Amino acid sequence: MIMESVRTVMDILSVFVLPALLVGFPLYGLYKKVPVYEEFVEGAKGGFKVAVMIIPYLVAILFAIGMFRASGAMEFMTEGIRPLLGLIGVPPEVLPMMIFRPLSGSGSAGLVLDMIQQYGEDSILVKMAATMFGSTETTFYVIAVYFGAVNVKRTRHAVPAGLIADLTALLLSVYIVTWLFG
Repeated sequence: MIMESVRTVMDILSVFVLPALLVGFPLYGLYKKVPVYEEFVEGAKGGFKVAVMIIPYLVAILFAIGMFRASGAMEFMTEGIRPLLGLIGVPPEVLPMMIFRPLSGSGSAGLVLDMIQQYGEDSILVKMAATMFGSTETTFYVIAVYFGAVNVKRTRHAVPAGLIADLTALLLSVYIVTWLFG
């Protein structure tokens, strides 16, 4: 009964989040007397410059991910991790998402689409994968592209911190979706 009430409240709130953001930020800017449109255009110009600068890093990371998948390393890694995660209650069907999400946003989006076609959009496995997609970051992509764009050579604690955050979010995605929909 309580879970149904929580779902109903979340469904109602989720309808208003995006419109509130789209209207709220410009209104806040106007309230603070910021030239909203002009600032938006300046930001877009800066974004274009950064996009051109990061293209080599983007090509490199996408090439590496393509090789990883094509070599069969993804399947090998999945089979090696499957028994361990089975002990902690993670369904084997979401393992490719758990492995691939820190590597590639578009690749993990493709995995979610494949899972939707295979299991259906209302499947608990698809809900887990979608929650993983929204709760985690493409850590290695971010490190390669953004650190490369500003010429950072030593990432220090960024990779371990990002991977710990990803692992936490991945596991919590499984447990929370199981709790809410299982």
